[in-house]
Amino acid sequence: MSNFVRHPYHLVDESPWPLLAAAGGLFITSGMLKGFSEGNWILFFLSLSAHVFLLKGLWWNDMAKKGGVQGLPTFVVQTGLRWGMALLIVKKAFSFLSFFWNFSHSSLSPSVEMGGSGPPLGILVFSPWEIPLLNTMVLLSSGLTVTWAHHAVQSGELGEALMGLGSTLVLGVYFTCLQGFEYWEASFSFADSVYGSSFYIATGFHGIHVIVGSLFLLVSFCRLYQCSFSSSHHVGLEAGIWYWHFVDVVWLFLYLVIYWWGNSSY
Repeated sequence: MSNFVRHPYHLVDESPWPLLAAAGGLFITSGMLKGFSEGNWILFFLSLSAHVFLLKGLWWNDMAKKGGVQGLPTFVVQTGLRWGMALLIVKKAFSFLSFFWNFSHSSLSPSVEMGGSGPPLGILVFSPWEIPLLNTMVLLSSGLTVTWAHHAVQSGELGEALMGLGSTLVLGVYFTCLQGFEYWEASFSFADSVYGSSFYIATGFHGIHVIVGSLFLLVSFCRLYQCSFSSSHHVGLEAGIWYWHFVDVVWLFLYLVIYWWGNSSY
C-alpha cells in the first residue's frame, strides 16, 4: 500500500484515550447517581480524579506533542481549529447578549412591583469610578500583555513570551480577587429583585470565564515553558489569547451597561 498522502489533513493515530474517556464519563455519572441516591460519593470522586488528573493529562500530553513539538497538524487542520474557536466565542457572545438584553429591559421598563423606577430600597449600586474602573484598567492591561506574548511567540522570543503570559496571569488573578472583594462588600444579594439577579448572573458568568481563561493561559504557559510551541505551530496558545480578548471585550460592555449606564439610569 502506498504511503503517499493525497489530502491536506492530519489523521491521528489509534489511541485508547477516547474509549477510556467515555468509560470515565460512565463511572462519573454512576458515581453521581450513587451519591444522590445513597449518599456515598466515593465512586464519584475517585472516577472524577482519575478522569481529570490521569486520563486528561495523558491525552492532552499526546495532543501537545503532536501539535507543538512534532508539528503534525497541517495548515488546513489549524484553520479548522481556529474556526472552531471563533464559533465558540460567537456562541458565548450571544449568551452575554441575552444578559444585556435582560438588564436593559428591566432598567428601561421596571415593573410595578419595583415601584416603576430604580432598584428596591436598600440596594446601593456600585460606583463605576471605584473597583469597576480599576478592574477595567486591569483587564485592558492584561490584553496588552497577552498581545505582547503572542507577538513574542511569533518572533521566536521565548523569554519575552513567558514574561508577557506570566504578567497576564497575574493580572487575571488580581481581577478575580477584586471581583470577589466587590461581591463581599455588596449591599445586595442575588435574591434582591431583578437588579440583583441580573447583576450577579452577568458579572458572575463573566467571572467564571475569566477563571477558565486564566486556566487556559496557565496551561499554555506551561507548554510554552516546555518549548511545546513554535512560531508556526501554536494554535492552542492562539485559542487562549482569542478567548482572553473576548473576556476583555465583554467586560467593557459590562462596565458600560451595568456599572455606568445602569448606575445613571437608576
